[in-house]
Amino acid sequence: MAVLAESGSNPDVDLLYDINGLAKDAPHWFDRVMEYVGEYGILLGMALLVVWCWWSVRRRGGEDAVSSLAALVWAPLAAAVAVLVNVPIRGFVERPRPFRTHEGIEVLVSGKTDYSFVSDHATITMALAVGLFVASRKFGLFGIALALLEGFCRVYMGVHYPTDVIGGFALGTAVALLLSPVAMALLTPVLKAVERSSKGAWLVRARGVGRASVIPGARQEAAASERDLAA
Repeated sequence: MAVLAESGSNPDVDLLYDINGLAKDAPHWFDRVMEYVGEYGILLGMALLVVWCWWSVRRRGGEDAVSSLAALVWAPLAAAVAVLVNVPIRGFVERPRPFRTHEGIEVLVSGKTDYSFVSDHATITMALAVGLFVASRKFGLFGIALALLEGFCRVYMGVHYPTDVIGGFALGTAVALLLSPVAMALLTPVLKAVERSSKGAWLVRARGVGRASVIPGARQEAAASERDLAA
């Protein structure tokens, strides 16, 4: 990968210059906005999206509330696991940041001294987005859109190659999906226990929101009514 980064005649580097070149032509204030959005803003937006999804699921209730919340809990855990997996990947590939290898890169964030492949920001946002998609397709699509924007921002800021971002997307997706069955098997019983508890039930369902199943006693009353009508 480092050899690829040193060559200026490949699509990865060409696309880097095309996207990062937009920063040179943009107004200073716009670059500052992109710097904040790409470094902090989208991560904050993803966190708020997770909270919004949790609030929506617990208010909606239904039989799938526990499984949806289990997927939602797994989303940030998947992001954390993916970042840990990325540590040995970065050390093995040892790809320098693009501004260390190529001239004329407009760098919007200083102090980046670690390796470039793969992008932690892209990994985190896509892992969160995939976890959100498992919990709720509507929120998941919003999350995926934010993750794609994050990837664009990292290249725009001059701190990553496009393939760093693509690698981050692949890593976040792989961890979130491949480990999801194990995570769901472990988290679902925990959330069911929380739902049954008197103090923690509000985390799973809003007050006044019950399960979608039949209210206790209603089945017997319905059966009795049917017998009366039959008689």
